[in-house]
Amino acid sequence: MKIVTLLAALLFACTSCNCKKVAVASTNEKYETLVIEYEANTRGFYQKLIVQNHTISSTDDRNGEKNPIVQKISDADWNALIFEFNKVDLEGLPNLKAPTEKRFYDGAAIAGLKITFKGKTFETTNFDHGFPPMEIQKVVEIVNSLFKAEE
Repeated sequence: MKIVTLLAALLFACTSCNCKKVAVASTNEKYETLVIEYEANTRGFYQKLIVQNHTISSTDDRNGEKNPIVQKISDADWNALIFEFNKVDLEGLPNLKAPTEKRFYDGAAIAGLKITFKGKTFETTNFDHGFPPMEIQKVVEIVNSLFKAEE
């Protein structure tokens, strides 16, 4: 009887692990079309970050003449980004109000967030770089922290 119980527990443990792997795989496939673009600029500063399918690319070239630097995103960072992304109301992005107005007098760079997901594009109005609307603050912070500048 103990052997039967042990085998049943072992079988249950093995199949439950397999279910988690399938769930993670289907979750990753769901976000393959996700593209998050964060752009910040002022007269002497330009930065564009593009997050797509476990990679982040960065460029400081306004004209697009230089190739962007592309880096891989770890699974933990990707999952943290997806977790915060799921909290965002995409339809409400254009209606978000910026908490500060430093960009009006060169106190901060002008920033914007554009999200393309499942064939639809959602874009915020401009806000101050470093001071995003509260509804997207975590996503913007994670995107900005993902790119590691090469030294």
